Amino acid sequence: MELTDVRALVVGATGALGGGIARALHEAGASLAVTGRDADRLAAIGEELDAPTFVLDVVDVERAAATVRQAVDALGGLDVLVVATGVPAFGPAVDADPVVVEELFAVNTLGATGVVRAALPHLDGGVAVVLSAILADAPTAGMADYSAAKAALSAWLTVARREHRRSTRIVDVRPPHLDTDLASHALAGEPPRLPEPLPATDVVDAVLRAIGDDKATEVAWDRRDGLVVR
Repeated sequence: MELTDVRALVVGATGALGGGIARALHEAGASLAVTGRDADRLAAIGEELDAPTFVLDVVDVERAAATVRQAVDALGGLDVLVVATGVPAFGPAVDADPVVVEELFAVNTLGATGVVRAALPHLDGGVAVVLSAILADAPTAGMADYSAAKAALSAWLTVARREHRRSTRIVDVRPPHLDTDLASHALAGEPPRLPEPLPATDVVDAVLRAIGDDKATEVAWDRRDGLVVR
């Protein structure tokens, strides 16, 4: 897929990773619409990228579906969807607060899948790129429910890819720990000892390669080869 003049919706553009992907798409010549929870930051990035903006918390699935429709109308169609939303929580599995667990799944699983579900009817011939996490492959102590929420998202994407293989390419992005300071926004707890973070710019570059590669269905971390697009 050539990125020049593609119509792209970036959900979660006020986050470090979503914002980086939105900027990279803009630089590549894409026409953008962007969403985020923080109205002020969203307005700033919308002005920077000359993009229509939609304040959205993906937990509100009905509003998310309406936002997708509004973005499609604003762009005149949709070729690329990027979902870069997520929130962590930390601590022993046995100590998890049920309210926190519900929020983890609401944001990381149900919110993300709800956006993709709403966008799929508009993405015939297009691509949906969704940020899950390495935790889907390697559940981590001290992050049980966060790992489970991301694993559920990744499993859903696998099935959706099979069901829509003739119409829409679905890319599951499972990066390792990044230098985005995501832990500072945790719903609860303190993070366990984590490996040296990978620069978020590496993931941004990989996402753009995946969008451009008509055969790519995942961006994943390989211990030998690092971040790979395949």
